[in-house]
Amino acid sequence: MAYIGREPTIGNFQVCDAISVVNGQAAYTMQVSSVNVVPETANHMIVSLNGVIQAPGSSYTVSGSTITFASNLVTGDVIDFIHILGSVLDLGVPSDDTVTAAKISSNAVTGAKLNTDVISAQTALATAPDDTDEFLVSDAGVLKRIDYSLIKGGGQWEFISELTGSSSTSTLDFTTLSTDYKDFCFSMQNLHPESDNVRVYMRVFTGTGGSQAIDSGGNYGYAGIVRFDSTTTGNGESQNQIYITDLVGNADTENAAGEVFLYNPHETTFHKLIKSHSVTMRNDSVVGIGNYAGKYNSTVAVTGVRFYFSAGEISGKIAMYGRKRS
Repeated sequence: MAYIGREPTIGNFQVCDAISVVNGQAAYTMQVSSVNVVPETANHMIVSLNGVIQAPGSSYTVSGSTITFASNLVTGDVIDFIHILGSVLDLGVPSDDTVTAAKISSNAVTGAKLNTDVISAQTALATAPDDTDEFLVSDAGVLKRIDYSLIKGGGQWEFISELTGSSSTSTLDFTTLSTDYKDFCFSMQNLHPESDNVRVYMRVFTGTGGSQAIDSGGNYGYAGIVRFDSTTTGNGESQNQIYITDLVGNADTENAAGEVFLYNPHETTFHKLIKSHSVTMRNDSVVGIGNYAGKYNSTVAVTGVRFYFSAGEISGKIAMYGRKRS
């Protein structure tokens, strides 16, 4: 299509620095601002010698940044100018922020053009992605997006938080049971008592905000089977707490571990049910396994859980996991 008015100039036009003729010399180095320049070809130049435009190829040739005239120049010859046109299709270097998406050909950006930090240089996501967060995948060579909900792990339990006790910790309290989860699992690791031969107990919180409180009344019941040297059973009703483990010693190597399951604490129709499996060391030569079933005799929603030893401080870790059900 023809232009109305002046047509835009396309190219990379440069005028070489002045060159002094050396008697008996045909080859000269071309520079712009004292920096060697390399023309596209001899045809991309306009060269004037002694006021006469020279024919490329026959009057001179070019190799790299060197122009060689057909015959040696002599004293008195004058190289008037060397004008380098550049590539006549060269648009030069675009100005910042001027290349739009429409100017880039489809499929033109290849993997080789992506920096290796294209991902690592971005801000890290500090938590698990939301179900509607999106990823890019190649589906048989076709780039598509996919929601996290379709590819996230299919594990039954999702980690929520963890508490760590020390020699100055009397209780480990989980005061938030998110309604995003129906059931909860508490994984006990290396629970170590300050006092000797004590059990891990559990109580629950009810209420929310400033009204949340621990229930220490006789609203708990439990039944258990424990095996050390022999199998024993135990149960209790109208208790002030639920048994989670059997006796644990307080020697340096003695501890308790296991899992506690709290089922559907948010509903308000049934009493709440708890199940625990534990392994305990009463002393270095006696290890036992305990299985307890517990209940909280109330229909109110449970909003938190407390773990503690029947006496003294509690060291170790308890991690909370949640199970979602659609």
